[in-house]
Amino acid sequence: MKVTRSHQTATIRNFDLKTKTGKVFNAIVRNGETLSASEISKRFGVKNPSATISDIRSRGYAIYANSRKAGNGVMVTEYRHGEASRKMVALAYKAQSMGITV
Repeated sequence: MKVTRSHQTATIRNFDLKTKTGKVFNAIVRNGETLSASEISKRFGVKNPSATISDIRSRGYAIYANSRKAGNGVMVTEYRHGEASRKMVALAYKAQSMGITV
């Protein structure tokens, strides 16, 4: 992954690693952590974790949401970085060939 230095801040593909979104990106994508929405809120001060994850996804990163039942019976959504499936990659190429861009 290419890391550049601009204005004294480390950036990776337009992520300012000093922002809340950049810190979440760093934890999930670069460090390989799996974080729940609650952990993202508490650890990084993010008020809307799903919007932050959506922002990271919109920049081309495959972030998966997995739901599980915690020990206390509450459903928890956990986010992790993964590889896009072959089907998703094929779909992206098909959309590109049809002139659909983002």
